[in-house]
Formats: sequence, structure tokens, C-alpha cells
Amino acid sequence: MGDTYSVGEGPATRVGLSLPEGTAKVMRRRVGKRGFSAFITEAVERGLRGQILDEYLADYERRQGPVSEHEQGRAGRVFDGMFAEEVSEVSRQVVWAL
Repeated sequence: MGDTYSVGEGPATRVGLSLPEGTAKVMRRRVGKRGFSAFITEAVERGLRGQILDEYLADYERRQGPVSEHEQGRAGRVFDGMFAEEVSEVSRQVVWAL
């Protein structure tokens, strides 16, 4: 039986990827050749997690009904806090890089 991994887990595996040339050039300029794979990995994982969350929310609403405005506000504050921490960490990294 094969191993089962979740998003972001397991050993790295080589895959083929085609991108528009302009996209690839801008990415290389921004992240460098060595950062290319990490950038793609982060983008794909973020996309997958977003899809999984969308599926979960759709299933929740099918079972429980629409999410109330109050619950949406609470969730928004949680996400805002998480994103503020990410932005703060990125800002610290930028400052240290300068």
C-alpha cells in the first residue's frame, strides 16, 4: 500500500509544469531560480486549501443552513488576525533582508 499524504506533507516529487512565458519571467525575477519551486509549491498549496475550505463550507451549509452574519463576522476576525500575523512576519523578513 502507498503512503497517504495531506497537502504540504511527504517527500518532494518532480512534476512537469507549463506557464505562460511572461509569468515565468516575472516569477524568476521576483523569487530567483532557486525560489521558483518554493513559490509554486506555496501557490498550489494555498489554492488547494482554499478549495478544501470552500468544499467544507458548502457541505456545512447543506447540513446546517447558511452561515449567519454573526458567524461570518467571527470567522472574518479570525482570518484577519491570521493574515495580520503573516503580514507582520513577512515585514520582519523584509526588514532583515534589507
